[in-house]
Amino acid sequence: MTAVLLAAVVVLVITVAVLAWQLRQSKEPTQAAVRPETATTGRILFPFSAPGPTASALDVALRLARAESETLVPVFLARVALHLQLGVPLPRQSRVALPLQEAIEHRAAAFGVPVESRIERGRSYRHALRRTIEHERFDRVVVAAASDSGGGFDAEDVAWLLRNAPGEILVLRPAETSD
Repeated sequence: MTAVLLAAVVVLVITVAVLAWQLRQSKEPTQAAVRPETATTGRILFPFSAPGPTASALDVALRLARAESETLVPVFLARVALHLQLGVPLPRQSRVALPLQEAIEHRAAAFGVPVESRIERGRSYRHALRRTIEHERFDRVVVAAASDSGGGFDAEDVAWLLRNAPGEILVLRPAETSD
């Protein structure tokens, strides 16, 4: 009889311990409860070309994407010479684009921002941008204006973008550097 009583007490103690552990787990905030993963609702188009986006423009796009729970869509604009077919492989441009996109994805991971990278071809940067606007879904466009150090879009391309692209457009002019 004592063996049966002892077994019943052991089962009771184990049951109480399991129930107490489950109750404690339900009261502790989980990582998901502290920072819930939300589905992204919008998309920020971030077109750039060689030599790559400016760090300040990328950081602004990433901060905006994080604040608004949006996906960043960095699009490398690849120029294709007129004597080539538009669909021809571009190994030299790919060697430039892929490391840049990988760097953007690493930076976005640090911000906790989802990324959907693209490469768009065109006869000019504006043509590639037009093709991107025609088939990509986005809510905002973030572009860097041209600077003396290279990169960015010149005034004519920015004006074209403002006239032709739907949604919000954010143009970042680089700060002047003092010599």
